[in-house]
Amino acid sequence: MKNKWKVGFFVLLGVVIIGLAIIVSMIFMPIKDDTLPKNSENPNQEVGFNVNTNKKDLNLIIEHYIEKEGMKGPVDYNVQLKDDVELKGSVPVFTSNIDFKLDFEPKALENGDILLKQKSISVGSLDLPVSYVMKVMRDSYNFPDWVKIQPNDELIYVSLQEMELKSDIKVRAKEFDLKDDNISFRLLVPVDRAQ
Repeated sequence: MKNKWKVGFFVLLGVVIIGLAIIVSMIFMPIKDDTLPKNSENPNQEVGFNVNTNKKDLNLIIEHYIEKEGMKGPVDYNVQLKDDVELKGSVPVFTSNIDFKLDFEPKALENGDILLKQKSISVGSLDLPVSYVMKVMRDSYNFPDWVKIQPNDELIYVSLQEMELKSDIKVRAKEFDLKDDNISFRLLVPVDRAQ
């Protein structure tokens, strides 16, 4: 009877040690970033329209887009625009999920894309590296191809120039100031001027 308890104890101890070794190796494993798009010149003629919006309306559009396009994947996440861009979700750890919240500072780039630089993180009561959480987030969630997650640089690159919309309309960010609720985009509509 004592031998069964000893064997059971050592098997359980081995499982715990292997589990800890897997977690430690995942945390310290080198992380590969997504490749960022190159600026592409569009030879087509385009007509531009400026669109101004606010956080409240843009939050509704983001929520609708995530739901409609099936971006949720196996684990739910949500994006909220407040004074920063908040990304909330959960990270799978063993048989449970740990809630996290990442805050990003947005910046509209000259090419019309948006750069989200990681500002703060909270992951339950754990102290996990930001790069690890962003890697798990990138690998677990169903983000569109035009959202590039860079765990090593702790940023998200939103390549609006790669976003595909109906009628080949392109979107470029002009202003993305969440604190002052000053958000504007330029819509580029392709036209055929040959007549």
